Amino acid sequence: MSLAIEVLNLAESIALKAGSLLVNRPSKFDLDEKSGVFDFATQMDHESEKLIVSEILAARPDDGLIGEEGANRDSKSGVTWVIDPIDGTVNYLYDIPGWCISIAAKDKDGGLAGVVYSPATQSLWKAHRGGGAFLNGNLIKCNDPVALNRALVGSGFAYDLEKRKIQAALIARLLPEIRDLRRLGACAVDICHVASGSLDAYFEAGVNEWDYAAAGLIATEAGAMISIDKGIWNGEKNMVIVAGPALHPALSAQIRAGQAY
Repeated sequence: MSLAIEVLNLAESIALKAGSLLVNRPSKFDLDEKSGVFDFATQMDHESEKLIVSEILAARPDDGLIGEEGANRDSKSGVTWVIDPIDGTVNYLYDIPGWCISIAAKDKDGGLAGVVYSPATQSLWKAHRGGGAFLNGNLIKCNDPVALNRALVGSGFAYDLEKRKIQAALIARLLPEIRDLRRLGACAVDICHVASGSLDAYFEAGVNEWDYAAAGLIATEAGAMISIDKGIWNGEKNMVIVAGPALHPALSAQIRAGQAY
């Protein structure tokens, strides 16, 4: 068994365990504020990350970790796991489908394996490098070619209210150029929807590696293009744009025009 398949199988089994933990919602939530009052973690974010980390280290004690809730350590094996224990915490808090568990593994050459699991919709996307992308065991491909004016596009918005004003201006300019816009509430799931054809494209600024590490590999293996601009866009890092090869350049040009985001 190759390393990529080994870590993919491990990621899948752990994501399913984390999903079983999270579907048992608590009667009361404890909220830890992060960057602001609208950006927070619940006790279940911490419990999920604790479970994921313990399972990874039990199987692969020399691997590194990058976790949204702080589970960070250097790798001795050359493999590092990138973990989002709940992507879409607001969805989870409000009991809206679309939140997910995102688990990726990477090595010196980039993404090695990735799993995104949405328990509320019983959707599990997965991929390993060079092995194609799958949704619930079925091979998937992104929509391509798609013209910009026929594109159903997903996006997300910042917690910072001033940045939302800038983003609103971009949306106002973009809406007449596309079919329509969707805001589903979890970066990883939204990117996976591009991979499996439920969206034609997705973009968002201010995302972190754990938001797109697993989903980005899944989308790439499904034939999509992903670009991640790590520069500063109006105070935000990491602009991610995901779309099929025909659509990606046109959408990128619209988004980047005048550095509107």
